[in-house]
Amino acid sequence: FEMMNVSSCFPIALKVARDMIYSDKKIRNILLVGGCKESNIIDYQNVRSRFMFNFADGGAAALVSRHATKSEILSSSILTDGSFHDDVRIPAGGTVMPASEQTVQERLHYIDVKDPMSMKERLDPVSMTNFVKVVEQALENSGYTTKDLSLLMPLHTKKSMYDELLALLELDEHQGIYLDHYGHMSSLDPCYGLHLAEQEGKLKQGDIAVVVSAGTGYTWAATVVKWNK
Repeated sequence: FEMMNVSSCFPIALKVARDMIYSDKKIRNILLVGGCKESNIIDYQNVRSRFMFNFADGGAAALVSRHATKSEILSSSILTDGSFHDDVRIPAGGTVMPASEQTVQERLHYIDVKDPMSMKERLDPVSMTNFVKVVEQALENSGYTTKDLSLLMPLHTKKSMYDELLALLELDEHQGIYLDHYGHMSSLDPCYGLHLAEQEGKLKQGDIAVVVSAGTGYTWAATVVKWNK
């Protein structure tokens, strides 16, 4: 079945897969597959949406297995603030504004930010706080604290935001995965970050890692993964 929660989806998908396996003994494997083709809906002529110009297209998959030995999915934390529900949207193509020749001519089928300044004024005071909150809560739900955290795999953001998040969690630059060579692939970022972490040998037996992301709407989500080998 399909899950959709824009950029925050991967930590949530891990939780759903884990919970399904725990609650139904007949389920042995769940394959999570995601794709991102945001280039089709970004209007590079629209300065209101410039914070999304770092989007990249990509695909990623993760196998969640009842009998996995490499890693273990622990607990999660999810926080949603619906007051941001209409800040970022595609104006046309749905029931509110059906597609027409006029909507195409007026370029209304691309992502738009209705009022960037208003969104920034409301989002900036809570964004980092909520990132830290879901990471801390996910760790606490798993029986750990930030002092136990070995590696953070967040969504791709501007470098200053990434650095601030590491600092707030008291992590050094080697304890995070930054996708500077790839761009923001929506919900796939933490999944690809996990792949890079394994490739680069950044995870060893017993390490506690967190995948964390946030998506417009607005939802922040984090899931803890314990590396077993």
